[in-house]
Amino acid sequence: MTETAKRLTRDLMAARVAAEFENGWIVNLGVGMPTRCSDFLPEGREVIFHSENGVIGYGRNATVEEAGRYVVNGGAQPVLLTPIASIVHHADAFAIIRRGLLDVAVLGAYEAAANGDFANWRITGRKGGGIGGAMDLAVGAQQVFLLLEHTTRDGRPRLLEHCALPLTAAGVVTLVMTDLGLFEPAGESFRLREIAPGYTVDEVQQLTGAPVVPAPDLCEVSV
Repeated sequence: MTETAKRLTRDLMAARVAAEFENGWIVNLGVGMPTRCSDFLPEGREVIFHSENGVIGYGRNATVEEAGRYVVNGGAQPVLLTPIASIVHHADAFAIIRRGLLDVAVLGAYEAAANGDFANWRITGRKGGGIGGAMDLAVGAQQVFLLLEHTTRDGRPRLLEHCALPLTAAGVVTLVMTDLGLFEPAGESFRLREIAPGYTVDEVQQLTGAPVVPAPDLCEVSV
């Protein structure tokens, strides 16, 4: 690790994921870090952001001065509407998900596994709560991208051979963005496509609970 090595900020992580969105995609952004992605859509890229509460076609997060009382994303954060925006019934928003019309759902997670499993609704020792709409998004979207920090607060890896927590869905994850790089689940390992500046593959491996295999064209994360 070089002296300049730093983990990626949440904004950089969100911006890198947003760069993956293609023109015309319908994209759902989950609660937490994923909601930042709408602030970093590349210039000229047209994407329809979808929220389970029925706000379809919103844009970036609103400032305090811009915020409306009822126009919010899935994380209840005020957002701006685009010229093509629609407000639909909650049931219609879920119909879009369940019919498989979402190109990608970007979700937060507690754990991700090399075989594409992930867990994002319950942690050890916490009672109550439910899986909610995450199960619909996980199986209804054509792709699932995850945004999460690479390790827990006490340094344990979140990228594992097998999830230890109750699963949200099995085998659905196509891309994982952490503060150490961009990964693809590859079955028994994670393929490292891009790495945080200043880190080596060996250093990333030490912080990962599954084998890490660098892609032939591995490069530093850039936005």
